[in-house]
Amino acid sequence: MEFSAIQIATFLNGTVEGNPDVKVSNFSKIEDGKPGTLTFLANAKYEHYIYQTKASIVLVNNDFAPAEQVPATMVRVENAYAALAMLLNLVEQHKQKKEAGIDSAAFIAKNATIGEGCYVGSFAYIGDNARLGKNCRIYPHAYIGDNVNIGDNCIVYPHVTVYEGCIIGNSCILHAGSVIGADGFGFAPEGETYKKIPQLGNVVIEDDVEIGANTTIDRAVMESTIIHKGAKLDNLIQIAHNVEVGENTVMAAQVGIAGSTKIGKHCMFGGQVGLAGHIKITDHVNFGAQSGVISDIKEPTTVLGSPAIHAKSFMRSSAIFNHLPDMYRTMGQLQQEIEKLKELINKE
Repeated sequence: MEFSAIQIATFLNGTVEGNPDVKVSNFSKIEDGKPGTLTFLANAKYEHYIYQTKASIVLVNNDFAPAEQVPATMVRVENAYAALAMLLNLVEQHKQKKEAGIDSAAFIAKNATIGEGCYVGSFAYIGDNARLGKNCRIYPHAYIGDNVNIGDNCIVYPHVTVYEGCIIGNSCILHAGSVIGADGFGFAPEGETYKKIPQLGNVVIEDDVEIGANTTIDRAVMESTIIHKGAKLDNLIQIAHNVEVGENTVMAAQVGIAGSTKIGKHCMFGGQVGLAGHIKITDHVNFGAQSGVISDIKEPTTVLGSPAIHAKSFMRSSAIFNHLPDMYRTMGQLQQEIEKLKELINKE
């Protein structure tokens, strides 16, 4: 598919600077731009590439002021990164294979309900009293357990497992290998052994949530583990039993959330962040990569480190940390001098 600069600008409500008829058929990174491709500039540290890129069209923010001539045609938009996402989605929709119908090798329980327009692939399993809404796509080898309820327009990729009784909202995406509703890690000490605590709750995933590949969300001991509307979870994340993740919170890979922790709305987690159990995180908290949080966070902030502290304090502490060997030697020298002074004083 080919699109001209003017077509792209019209779709994005942007404006063209340069040749409105230049066409592109693919995307490229700004540093590796090739003729016939579209790229974007959203981060100022990449600005120097725009003056030498060979890409035909560059998306830029409305307020971008070039320091020299730009060889490519520019399309100015309110937010270049968001505009790129819109274009990528448009292309994906055109490329997607529109699977339809139920494969003869799929297993669907007699009392399961399958909505209009659904696709169920080979060797997928749909259990007793399970319900799929309209226009869902269940890919091969997915497992939908008994009494699972899945809303409209959901995508369940291969080898996803949704345990019994879990609830998935509308327009959710579950990527390959994710596990929804496995038992929470609950064991009671009994002498020198541990006795399993039955996990009788479920997992509730609200509308417009995306769950990454091999991410696991454990069912609650009682009631529900809840992922609220609009949350986005990357690959390889562990959400423990009875956790609550707020609306539009995003988590990068390898985040781990311990049991019964409550996370607010619009929080952002870098990779490998770990949260202790039974704590509460307010709205609009940002966690730098590998932060370790052991207590409540009651005000919007950005934290770093383990145990996590305010980002500015962490930066100051990191600067001091680099000087600790010198400070240690200096302290040793000062102690020696103090001992010598004590000896002189005692002699007098």
